[in-house]
Amino acid sequence: MDPSFVIFIGRHALETALLVSAPMLITCLVVGVVITVIQAVTAIRDMTLAIVPKLLAMGIVALVFGNWMLEVLIRFCLEIFAHIQAIGH
Repeated sequence: MDPSFVIFIGRHALETALLVSAPMLITCLVVGVVITVIQAVTAIRDMTLAIVPKLLAMGIVALVFGNWMLEVLIRFCLEIFAHIQAIGH
């Protein structure tokens, strides 16, 4: 196993982590900005107003994209196990 292979595996792991977490992070960012704008316009300074919609949006995104995220993670794990098996032989 050479250093380029280790870098490839590390890069692939980071790309997979970013790909899987992107729907949740983008949703949280968008909902947070919208709630912040609403709070600025109405001068409401309640912290629960920012947390509850984010939690609801994250739950909806998990329901919608959960199957796809699981498929990406399973594919990554199978690739890693295939690489481990190839090294073992």
